[in-house]
Amino acid sequence: MNLRAGKAKRPVDLKAAGDAELLLAAARHDTSAFGEIVNRYYQPVFRVTMRMTGGHADTEDIAQEAFLKLWRNPGQVREAGALKGWLMRVAANAAIDRGRRRVHADIETTPEVADPVMQADAAMERWAAAREVERRIAALPERQRLALSLVYYEGFSNIEAAAAMETSIEAVESLLARARRGLRDSLSADWRDLLEGLNAT
Repeated sequence: MNLRAGKAKRPVDLKAAGDAELLLAAARHDTSAFGEIVNRYYQPVFRVTMRMTGGHADTEDIAQEAFLKLWRNPGQVREAGALKGWLMRVAANAAIDRGRRRVHADIETTPEVADPVMQADAAMERWAAAREVERRIAALPERQRLALSLVYYEGFSNIEAAAAMETSIEAVESLLARARRGLRDSLSADWRDLLEGLNAT
């Protein structure tokens, strides 16, 4: 798909516009259209990035880098239907690259302030259990972590995840199986305590 071809007008209702229309407009440096792309996909890209980095301080910067790369050259996205997956893959790759360059400080080494309506102990137990599960996921190999994030957290089908990761469906299925096995082995000794913590009221 040639994003720079044609002179289609920017749609009046950006929220109703398809990704193809938004990409065409973004290729003409239409900031409103690009803003709609950001509004549409920032949260899922941020969530995948957070799981890839383990919640480190530069998670937001990495997620923003993916959108900056798109802004600089929207023509990199060959198929508009692949835009969401493309953004997630770019962010995940940036997180992997950054993780290899240096060790990050974890922004969540101290607990968040609990909701005053909840009992403090129960809130802390839930928070600690959820963080422990996230830590175990963050310890998985990079490709397993990405496949798990896309399929189980972002609702991608195996076919969509394979397209986003530029690999085969069989490879995604294998990555998921190994990720599940790795998590099961990692959590097996602590699963009762973690379940109790997650169910704390």
